[in-house]
Amino acid sequence: MEILLTIGIAMFAGLFLSRLTSKFNLPDVTSYLIAGVLVGPLCLGRLGVPGLGFASFEFVESMGLLCDVALGFIAFSIGSEFRISALRKTGRQATVVAIFQALTATLFVDLVLIVLHLFLGDRLPLSTCIILGAIATATAPAATLMVVNQYKAKGPLTDILMPIVALDDAVGLVVFAISTGIARALNSGAVSLISLLVNPLLEIAGSLLLGSLLGWVFSLVEKFFNSGSKRLSLAVAFVIICTALSKLRFHFDSGLEIGFSSLLVTMMCGTIFCNLCSFSEEIMYKAERWTAPVYVLFFVISGAELDLTVFADLAVVGIGIAYIISRSAGKIFGATASARLVKCEESICKYLGITLLPQAGVALGMSVTVAAQFGAEGSMIRNIVLFSVLIYELAGPILTKWALTKAGDIKPKPSVKRGDV
Repeated sequence: MEILLTIGIAMFAGLFLSRLTSKFNLPDVTSYLIAGVLVGPLCLGRLGVPGLGFASFEFVESMGLLCDVALGFIAFSIGSEFRISALRKTGRQATVVAIFQALTATLFVDLVLIVLHLFLGDRLPLSTCIILGAIATATAPAATLMVVNQYKAKGPLTDILMPIVALDDAVGLVVFAISTGIARALNSGAVSLISLLVNPLLEIAGSLLLGSLLGWVFSLVEKFFNSGSKRLSLAVAFVIICTALSKLRFHFDSGLEIGFSSLLVTMMCGTIFCNLCSFSEEIMYKAERWTAPVYVLFFVISGAELDLTVFADLAVVGIGIAYIISRSAGKIFGATASARLVKCEESICKYLGITLLPQAGVALGMSVTVAAQFGAEGSMIRNIVLFSVLIYELAGPILTKWALTKAGDIKPKPSVKRGDV
């Protein structure tokens, strides 16, 4: 009962707060995150009343299954942006910009933090600088998609933004794997080519292959059902199957490891399905409506995960601020420069970088991996990432909405005069 009551109150808090903050024109994502903080372990949960809030961060982590499924639906929706008809227009541009802006963010963060390392010494190890530079690549697809859907954004910037956000995670996985391999080598003095290059490339190739196979099977099976509700149920089933199979891991004595990325698997499944199935748009539309409550719960839980106690450590705050500034500068500069290089429209060149600032799930996942592998150094990296995610998740959706509005992709609602009604 306690878990169900907590989930119900969490969703109600997110929805109710979105009504209050709508008066200030804030995106719903921001409202849900703030609601999560309020019902989290540091606020309502601290009262210890069963069901009134998340009693502990361990309790929040126990909701991981719901978050995994929600991310699966988000990735599946993003996969629909890779329709061949759309990629003919933006495919080359999106690929170039996605790679360039991600690597530029890594470069900016690495340079700034390495300079800080020269002054702070062992308080900021060189391996920490390299890992944080890799984490800087990741952009939060969930927050971006929610803003786009809420305001029904449509236009050149939105068309290129969604493929970039999806490709961004693939680039981030490679950079992160290589960077953690370098960091491990710096700490131990041993370099493994398998962990440095082979494993991350296998993860991406395996994820794309598994997602393609599931998407192909989905498109075949879907034809046996004529009912719209059954087709929707089948879509839900395949997203859950994708999420479950992406948890598989295969380890070999040689150090070789074959794993999968949940985001890439479900994204590729959505891509293949939408390109093979003639009525995919109808299913995606229905899935978007059905999964709305799941998204609300996902962002409220994400807000509850934010640990405000990181503000108590001045070193974390200082390094976090340097990380936020350098990553933001890298994303904006990289997106602007590469967009001009591939001759994108002026509105894309000016505002794309700002829409790529939100950071959450993928970055947090990377930080969890580091915390498990690097001991005390990994814990510090996780706290820095938590601090930056707190800032990015609260400010990022607002900035994304502003950039899409300035670019003309979000149309302002016409004001209604009393005499017009």
